[in-house]
Amino acid sequence: PRKYRLGMLDERIVPVGSKARKSKNPIGCLADRCKTGVPINMVWWNRVTENNLQTPNPSASEFIPKGGSTSRLSNVSQSSMSAFSQALFSHPSMGSPATAGLAPGMSLSAGSSPLHSPKITPHTSPAPRRRSHTPNPANYMVPTSASASVTNAVSQPPSTGQVIQKETVGGTTYFYTDTTPAPLTGMVFPNYHIYHPAAPHVAYMQPKANAPSFFMADELRQELINRHLITMAQIDQADIPAVPAEVDSYHSLFPLEPLPPPNRIQKTSNFGYITSCYKAVNSKDDLPYCLRRIHGFRLVNTKCMVLVDMWKKIQHSNIVTLREVFTTKAFGEHSLVFAYDFHAGGDTMMSRHFNDPSADSYFTKRKWGQHDGPLPRQHVGLLPESLIWAYIVQLSSALRTIHTAGLACRVMDPTKILVTGKTRLRVNCVGIFDVLTFDNSQNNPLALMAQFQQADLISLGKVVLALACNSLSGIQRENLQKAMELVTINYSSDLKNLILYLLTDQNRLRSVNDIMPMIGARFYTQLDAAQMRNDVIEEDLAKEVQNGRLFRLLAKLGTINERPEFQKDPTWSETGDRYLLKLFRDHLFHQVTEAGTPWIDLSHIISCLNKLDAGVPEKISLISRDEKSVLVVTYSDLKRCFENTFQELIAAANGQL
Repeated sequence: PRKYRLGMLDERIVPVGSKARKSKNPIGCLADRCKTGVPINMVWWNRVTENNLQTPNPSASEFIPKGGSTSRLSNVSQSSMSAFSQALFSHPSMGSPATAGLAPGMSLSAGSSPLHSPKITPHTSPAPRRRSHTPNPANYMVPTSASASVTNAVSQPPSTGQVIQKETVGGTTYFYTDTTPAPLTGMVFPNYHIYHPAAPHVAYMQPKANAPSFFMADELRQELINRHLITMAQIDQADIPAVPAEVDSYHSLFPLEPLPPPNRIQKTSNFGYITSCYKAVNSKDDLPYCLRRIHGFRLVNTKCMVLVDMWKKIQHSNIVTLREVFTTKAFGEHSLVFAYDFHAGGDTMMSRHFNDPSADSYFTKRKWGQHDGPLPRQHVGLLPESLIWAYIVQLSSALRTIHTAGLACRVMDPTKILVTGKTRLRVNCVGIFDVLTFDNSQNNPLALMAQFQQADLISLGKVVLALACNSLSGIQRENLQKAMELVTINYSSDLKNLILYLLTDQNRLRSVNDIMPMIGARFYTQLDAAQMRNDVIEEDLAKEVQNGRLFRLLAKLGTINERPEFQKDPTWSETGDRYLLKLFRDHLFHQVTEAGTPWIDLSHIISCLNKLDAGVPEKISLISRDEKSVLVVTYSDLKRCFENTFQELIAAANGQL
């Protein structure tokens, strides 16, 4: 007979109020119908007809059931809405009437208004395990109490009354059946931990030669160490007395830029005020932040804080988030301070790409009668086009989020764009212009945002043109023609058209979404590169997970070995099970060659620790230091001694001995 797959056809939705929950358990559902005497072929036919009926549109308004249920075996030619209602109320414990199986006083038709129901599942959603996308192998190995109870409940006939779970979150009541998978027979999982080989999709990425197999990549390790060093950096207060020890709730200030001289008169070209930047630690949460100080600025009106609150709500991977704004006199004068998230190791785009004076040689003015030199080619110093497109995708994504929130960036400048890692961009110093140039006479603080958003697109075009020319001189008005000629020769027409579109005045209001067709499939290239990078980092993280496990083993061994006294017994670490662990420590670290020289082998240490953690039955010879005693034990014996001894220490530390 022909076999049919019923698992994909059984999707039951248990509606309550304004919410619905899906439950999948084809095995239990089929068992229910078999016990009630319904033929299996009839069950399959009902499911096929239900699966062919019209399903609700996710983009439509939220569906709220108001009526009772109908029979599963009703005519298939009924309307789509009634058929959908039939599928909703087809749970075995929810026959006609629809409220069967519910607690007294509860009704499915009295749902809350869609205006009061959450648009998305709240973070405090019931049963967080049901929101996890990673299955737990333990659920398949041994029948847990939760899974066993659910299996028993599902396998019962409807006459016994299946128990439906009920939880209330934020005023919305959820009814659901537990979807914990039933244990499957024949599946065997290892009872030990060990270094697994790299995933195939990572192994075939052609890693660098001599890459470490037990640890993360040296490049990633060095980058993380540098970030940690910068995060923990401090200054000697006696050497730099101009930096206060504490500003508002921040302490341990560390200058991230050269401090301006005290008698400096000229102001920065970006904000029109003298600014300085510090790393500081917030005493409220002990987290590092970046403080941008505006020298000599006195805030006279707090209406601008409306815009600050709007900026604080923006969370984006390519924007440095603004946390708070406050005034202070800790520096000896009125100052306005903006607190941002601190990204250690970040360079500005100016210092990363526009620090070479020779790159401006093509645009510098030449003497009378001297001809221009040849156009620079890509291999001479121009940036790869793939890198420029990667920057375009990130900057346009940041602008899209800012403009969608009704704000304008206004700092799309190479000096205010941070580069972390190799190609990660973050727009910095957002919100400063909104406070410094706030017009108190303006009734609507967002009135000029449309104009500022158009300026953002022009600024983005200038940044892209400067990157393509690898010089800031290319964005000057007198050099635009030569700059576009340089772009035309060395880059694709798509990049040239994007720059022209951003820099050319249009008769209509432009949007950052207009450049998406110009980016085209390059967006998927950047997405693919980011996901491949994520795979590599996850593989390095998997190595460190095993290293952390081995470190915990060594830490436990260190608390046992050579302990001078325990419970007033000075020979405790030299007797009994502790003596075996001492000899095992010598077997781990104190091996020598036949010539008596130290034998250092990291793989030997890792292999022995993994065998100890697993408790394998393999035998091992432990030799005393005087070589008069040889003890042959198994790793399982060593693990038992190790666990019993450590539990003895834990009991003594907790005062249980």
